[in-house]
Order: sequence, then structure tokens, then C-alpha cells
Amino acid sequence: MSHTPANSVVWMELPVTDLDRSIAFYSTVFGYALALDETGPNPIAMFPADAAGVAGHLYPGTPPTRGTGPTIHLIVPDSLEDASARVEKAGGTIKSPAIPLPDGRFAYAEDLDGNSIGLFERKAA
Repeated sequence: MSHTPANSVVWMELPVTDLDRSIAFYSTVFGYALALDETGPNPIAMFPADAAGVAGHLYPGTPPTRGTGPTIHLIVPDSLEDASARVEKAGGTIKSPAIPLPDGRFAYAEDLDGNSIGLFERKAA
């Protein structure tokens, strides 16, 4: 059986050791309006997305050992260089130079807990 969904990824969850600190990190780096949500069984902070987009959340948990977990790629609101500078200023680490792709470019980084994230800058139309 062959299956081609509109989006292969439907949700993401990133475990973090300090939810408030991670909300500040992701809000600073990506310009997201993340807020603590304690209405469910566990506190979370939702990543924003429009109705057709793929989202996810941060949650209190145990991140994988640095360099062993999956990489979540997130679009930056401006240039890759500006986002990279914000990562370092906010306490994260840039792990690679810019890597070109046909539709943009990205760099590998780590958040405060060592979660692997890709900073993606879409090519101007």
C-alpha cells in the first residue's frame, strides 16, 4: 500500500528540564508567543501554527543525551545569521555553518537541554 499524506509529520514534542526557561529560549530565538498551559494533565507550552500547519509543544521531561535525539527543524522569522546570534545569546549552541538547500538554508543548533534543532530560513520568493 502506498500512502502520500499532505504532511508526514503531524505533531512534535520536545522534552525540557525547565519549562519556563525553555519558553523564554524559544520565544527569544523564534519570536513565538509561547505561554504556559496548565489545563491538561501536564503543563505544556504550544508552538504556534495556522490551521493547516504542523505544531507541537514543549513539556517537562527528560531530554535525550546530547547528540542522540531527533532534530526538529523550525522556520526562523528573519535571517539565519540573526537567529543564530539569538540562539547563542539565549544560551543555546550553534552546531554547524549554514547548509544550503534548494528552497532555503539551515543550521544545526542545540537548545538549553541539548535538543537538536534546525534553524531554517526559506529562500526569498
